Amino acid sequence: MPRPTKGPRLGGGPAHERLLLANLAAALFTHKAITTTETKAKRLRPVAERLVTFAKRGDLHARRRVLAVIGDKGVVHELFAEIAPLVAEREGGYTRITKLGFRKGDNAPMARIELVLEPVQKKGSKSKNAAAAATAAADQEAAAASATEADEAAVEEPTETTEEVVEADTAAAPESDAAEAAEPADEAKDESK
Repeated sequence: MPRPTKGPRLGGGPAHERLLLANLAAALFTHKAITTTETKAKRLRPVAERLVTFAKRGDLHARRRVLAVIGDKGVVHELFAEIAPLVAEREGGYTRITKLGFRKGDNAPMARIELVLEPVQKKGSKSKNAAAAATAAADQEAAAASATEADEAAVEEPTETTEEVVEADTAAAPESDAAEAAEPADEAKDESK
């Protein structure tokens, strides 16, 4: 158990506090998250994290140590079979406490304690960061080169498009030119008369 705290115990005596924390831990492992008072959540965190550490070990002795705290075999099985593999990569910090405000009846500060089951994202060292920065710089250069090629291609395309437009205009123009040419010819005939 964690180091005893000064001041009054949760509930009544030390035995009642131990049982209260065991029941809260069982509820946490069953439901993956519970809402309780802030004080109980803060007292539950070290107990729950210690039990998860035992579950990560996974041997028979660790299972018996957890069974000494939580008497329900179903909860212990769920802890060892389902929760422990999800936090196998994590090196601590298996729980998260979120403050929720105050309870309506007695204005007690409430909190939600939950298991952190998301995969861990490891932070890189300085050498890895330098390699990542070099890779990012190379990616930026490649992107700039491809952007330049795209710009050159875009510059070439409008000239082709302009030529196509001119060709289309000249293809449509003979009809209108023929009509215009016919009019001056008619005018020339009129003048010659």
